[in-house]
Amino acid sequence: MKPAIDTPTEPTELADLAEPTEPTELTDPAVLPWLLAGQRDDVVPEKKHRTTAQREPVTEPVTEPVTEPDGETAAPPVPLRRNRDYRLLWGGAGLSLLAGRATAVAYPLAVLWATRSPSDAGLVGTTLLLPQLVVQLPGGALVDRWDRRRIMLVAGIGQAVVAGAVAALLLSGHVLLWALLAAAFVEGTLGVLFQLAERAAVPAVVPPEQIGAAMTGNEARTRGAAIAGQPLGSGLVTLGSALPFVAAAAGQLAAVVCLFGVRGKLQQERKDAPRTALAAEVRAGLVWMWRQHFLRAVMAAVAVSNILFQGLNLAVMSGIQSAGGTEFQVGVVLSLSGAGGLVGALSGGRWTERLSMRALVIGGLAVWALLMVPVAVLRDPYALGAIFALSGYVGGVFNVAGGVYLVRIAPDSMRGRANSLAMLVGGGAMAAGPVAAGFALEGLGPTRTILGLSLAMAVTALAALISPALRRGPFAAAD
Repeated sequence: MKPAIDTPTEPTELADLAEPTEPTELTDPAVLPWLLAGQRDDVVPEKKHRTTAQREPVTEPVTEPVTEPDGETAAPPVPLRRNRDYRLLWGGAGLSLLAGRATAVAYPLAVLWATRSPSDAGLVGTTLLLPQLVVQLPGGALVDRWDRRRIMLVAGIGQAVVAGAVAALLLSGHVLLWALLAAAFVEGTLGVLFQLAERAAVPAVVPPEQIGAAMTGNEARTRGAAIAGQPLGSGLVTLGSALPFVAAAAGQLAAVVCLFGVRGKLQQERKDAPRTALAAEVRAGLVWMWRQHFLRAVMAAVAVSNILFQGLNLAVMSGIQSAGGTEFQVGVVLSLSGAGGLVGALSGGRWTERLSMRALVIGGLAVWALLMVPVAVLRDPYALGAIFALSGYVGGVFNVAGGVYLVRIAPDSMRGRANSLAMLVGGGAMAAGPVAAGFALEGLGPTRTILGLSLAMAVTALAALISPALRRGPFAAAD
């Protein structure tokens, strides 16, 4: 999973909306060299599938200053490190993500220590994640409908209020399960809206030629927040159950302050058109996504790989336990995976410049399949950690490439829904992995289960290799 012309979302124009965006100018990010690289080693589509970008391929990036019609030379874009709006958006979203990762750990831990009930802790943890499944689609439509800056500001303030209320509740000594469940669901919902709005707003603060670098920075930020947020949340809980929520409230308010400093609009101007029902806009997003054959194939590969990796994580935990290992050793393996993902995210931009999206998808799946095989027999946590670090590296590169592609292919008016669908497919698929792997582990044991997961990943890579949608390339039109 990521501008084109703003597209209306009226139900009567769903057929037009569903057609892939066809760039018409060389300044359109969709015709940048990286994206066209996806066509250079693909089968040439039939004439009815040709687009404007295919008729005039760009083979080399424009690095010389552009001469304006009046004879003046346009200034080169400001580097991201000196782009004030991008830095404020990046930093504000980073603080919000860090706060969210800390409370995601703190909610179940605080409930477990207060009630001594694992079931209550699990219920709160599930409630916090539930919006990832039920809020994504309507949230994406709202991000495309409402002002994205306002969504982030309201969501950030709302998350700060919720975190402060939870902290006050825990300090009072009266842990009300229903109140914590409600707070967890509200916080999770606001977090989904914040993330969707921020993802859709990035192209508004960086020029098209810097989208790849911006996505690299965002993926590295997300990985870093995940690595730092978990120990931060669990560490503060040991000092006091309310402390993670106090820190989260402060972090969310700091994020809001950063966002107030971002200048300009974070979406294109919307045409004056009758407002359609939210359900119709969600349906328009589904139709648009379904018509994107290349994107649909990539998302299917991501969904399958997420299922397999969630199963692999559980299988590794079971294998380490059966070999007499400890919870700390499991943590080492997962931490090294996160560190590898961070390094992969930082280098993801370079890979996207050198390889086509199709090559990255097929290559990533093949490398994952090969790395899974030795996991079936290894039990040493540091050897497993090294393999997981390599797997995480591939995942970090893959996420950057997918994010860049989704941003470039989705029109501004569809970007919120496109991101919501990508996150729903990827996150929703992850829920199925542990359940399936649990049954397989009980019946087959860790070694055969992991070998089965490796075989499934290899089949997925083979399916991607022969997929007509991936061979046709990003610009192949829908039938």
